[in-house]
Amino acid sequence: MTRKQRRLAFIGGALTVLMVAVGLSMFALRDNIVFFYSPTELQAKTLAPGTRVRIGGLVKNGTLVKSDGKQVRFVVTDTNKEIPVTYNGILPDLFREGQGVVAEGVMVNGALAADNVLAKHDEKYMPREVADALKKQGVWQETKDTAKAAERK
Repeated sequence: MTRKQRRLAFIGGALTVLMVAVGLSMFALRDNIVFFYSPTELQAKTLAPGTRVRIGGLVKNGTLVKSDGKQVRFVVTDTNKEIPVTYNGILPDLFREGQGVVAEGVMVNGALAADNVLAKHDEKYMPREVADALKKQGVWQETKDTAKAAERK
């Protein structure tokens, strides 16, 4: 084997090992990938039962219902479509109706059975995905404070 052939064989072997490593990493992470949707996008999709999703939007006013124990029901909206959410746990302190929220869980009969609920941490913060979805719907109204916060990111 000539020197050039050995070099090409080495580079080809290294690329093969790299591709196998990337493939194995992607295969291992496939269960941990959770896609973000707005309620409008989610209702337009046909997802397999048991698919994990993350939805974001605003908690619709008048929909927060707390049952016995830690069971909570509410509706997430992007002012166009709505998704009912059930959650069994303690809500974040800043969770309120009319505020931004991100809920992660599994779709069951058109509703989200959430196992994780995140609320915005101050009045200037909105998760980028939620803000983008609201901008796409024409609902988002950027203020000076949110524009400055976006510039800092």
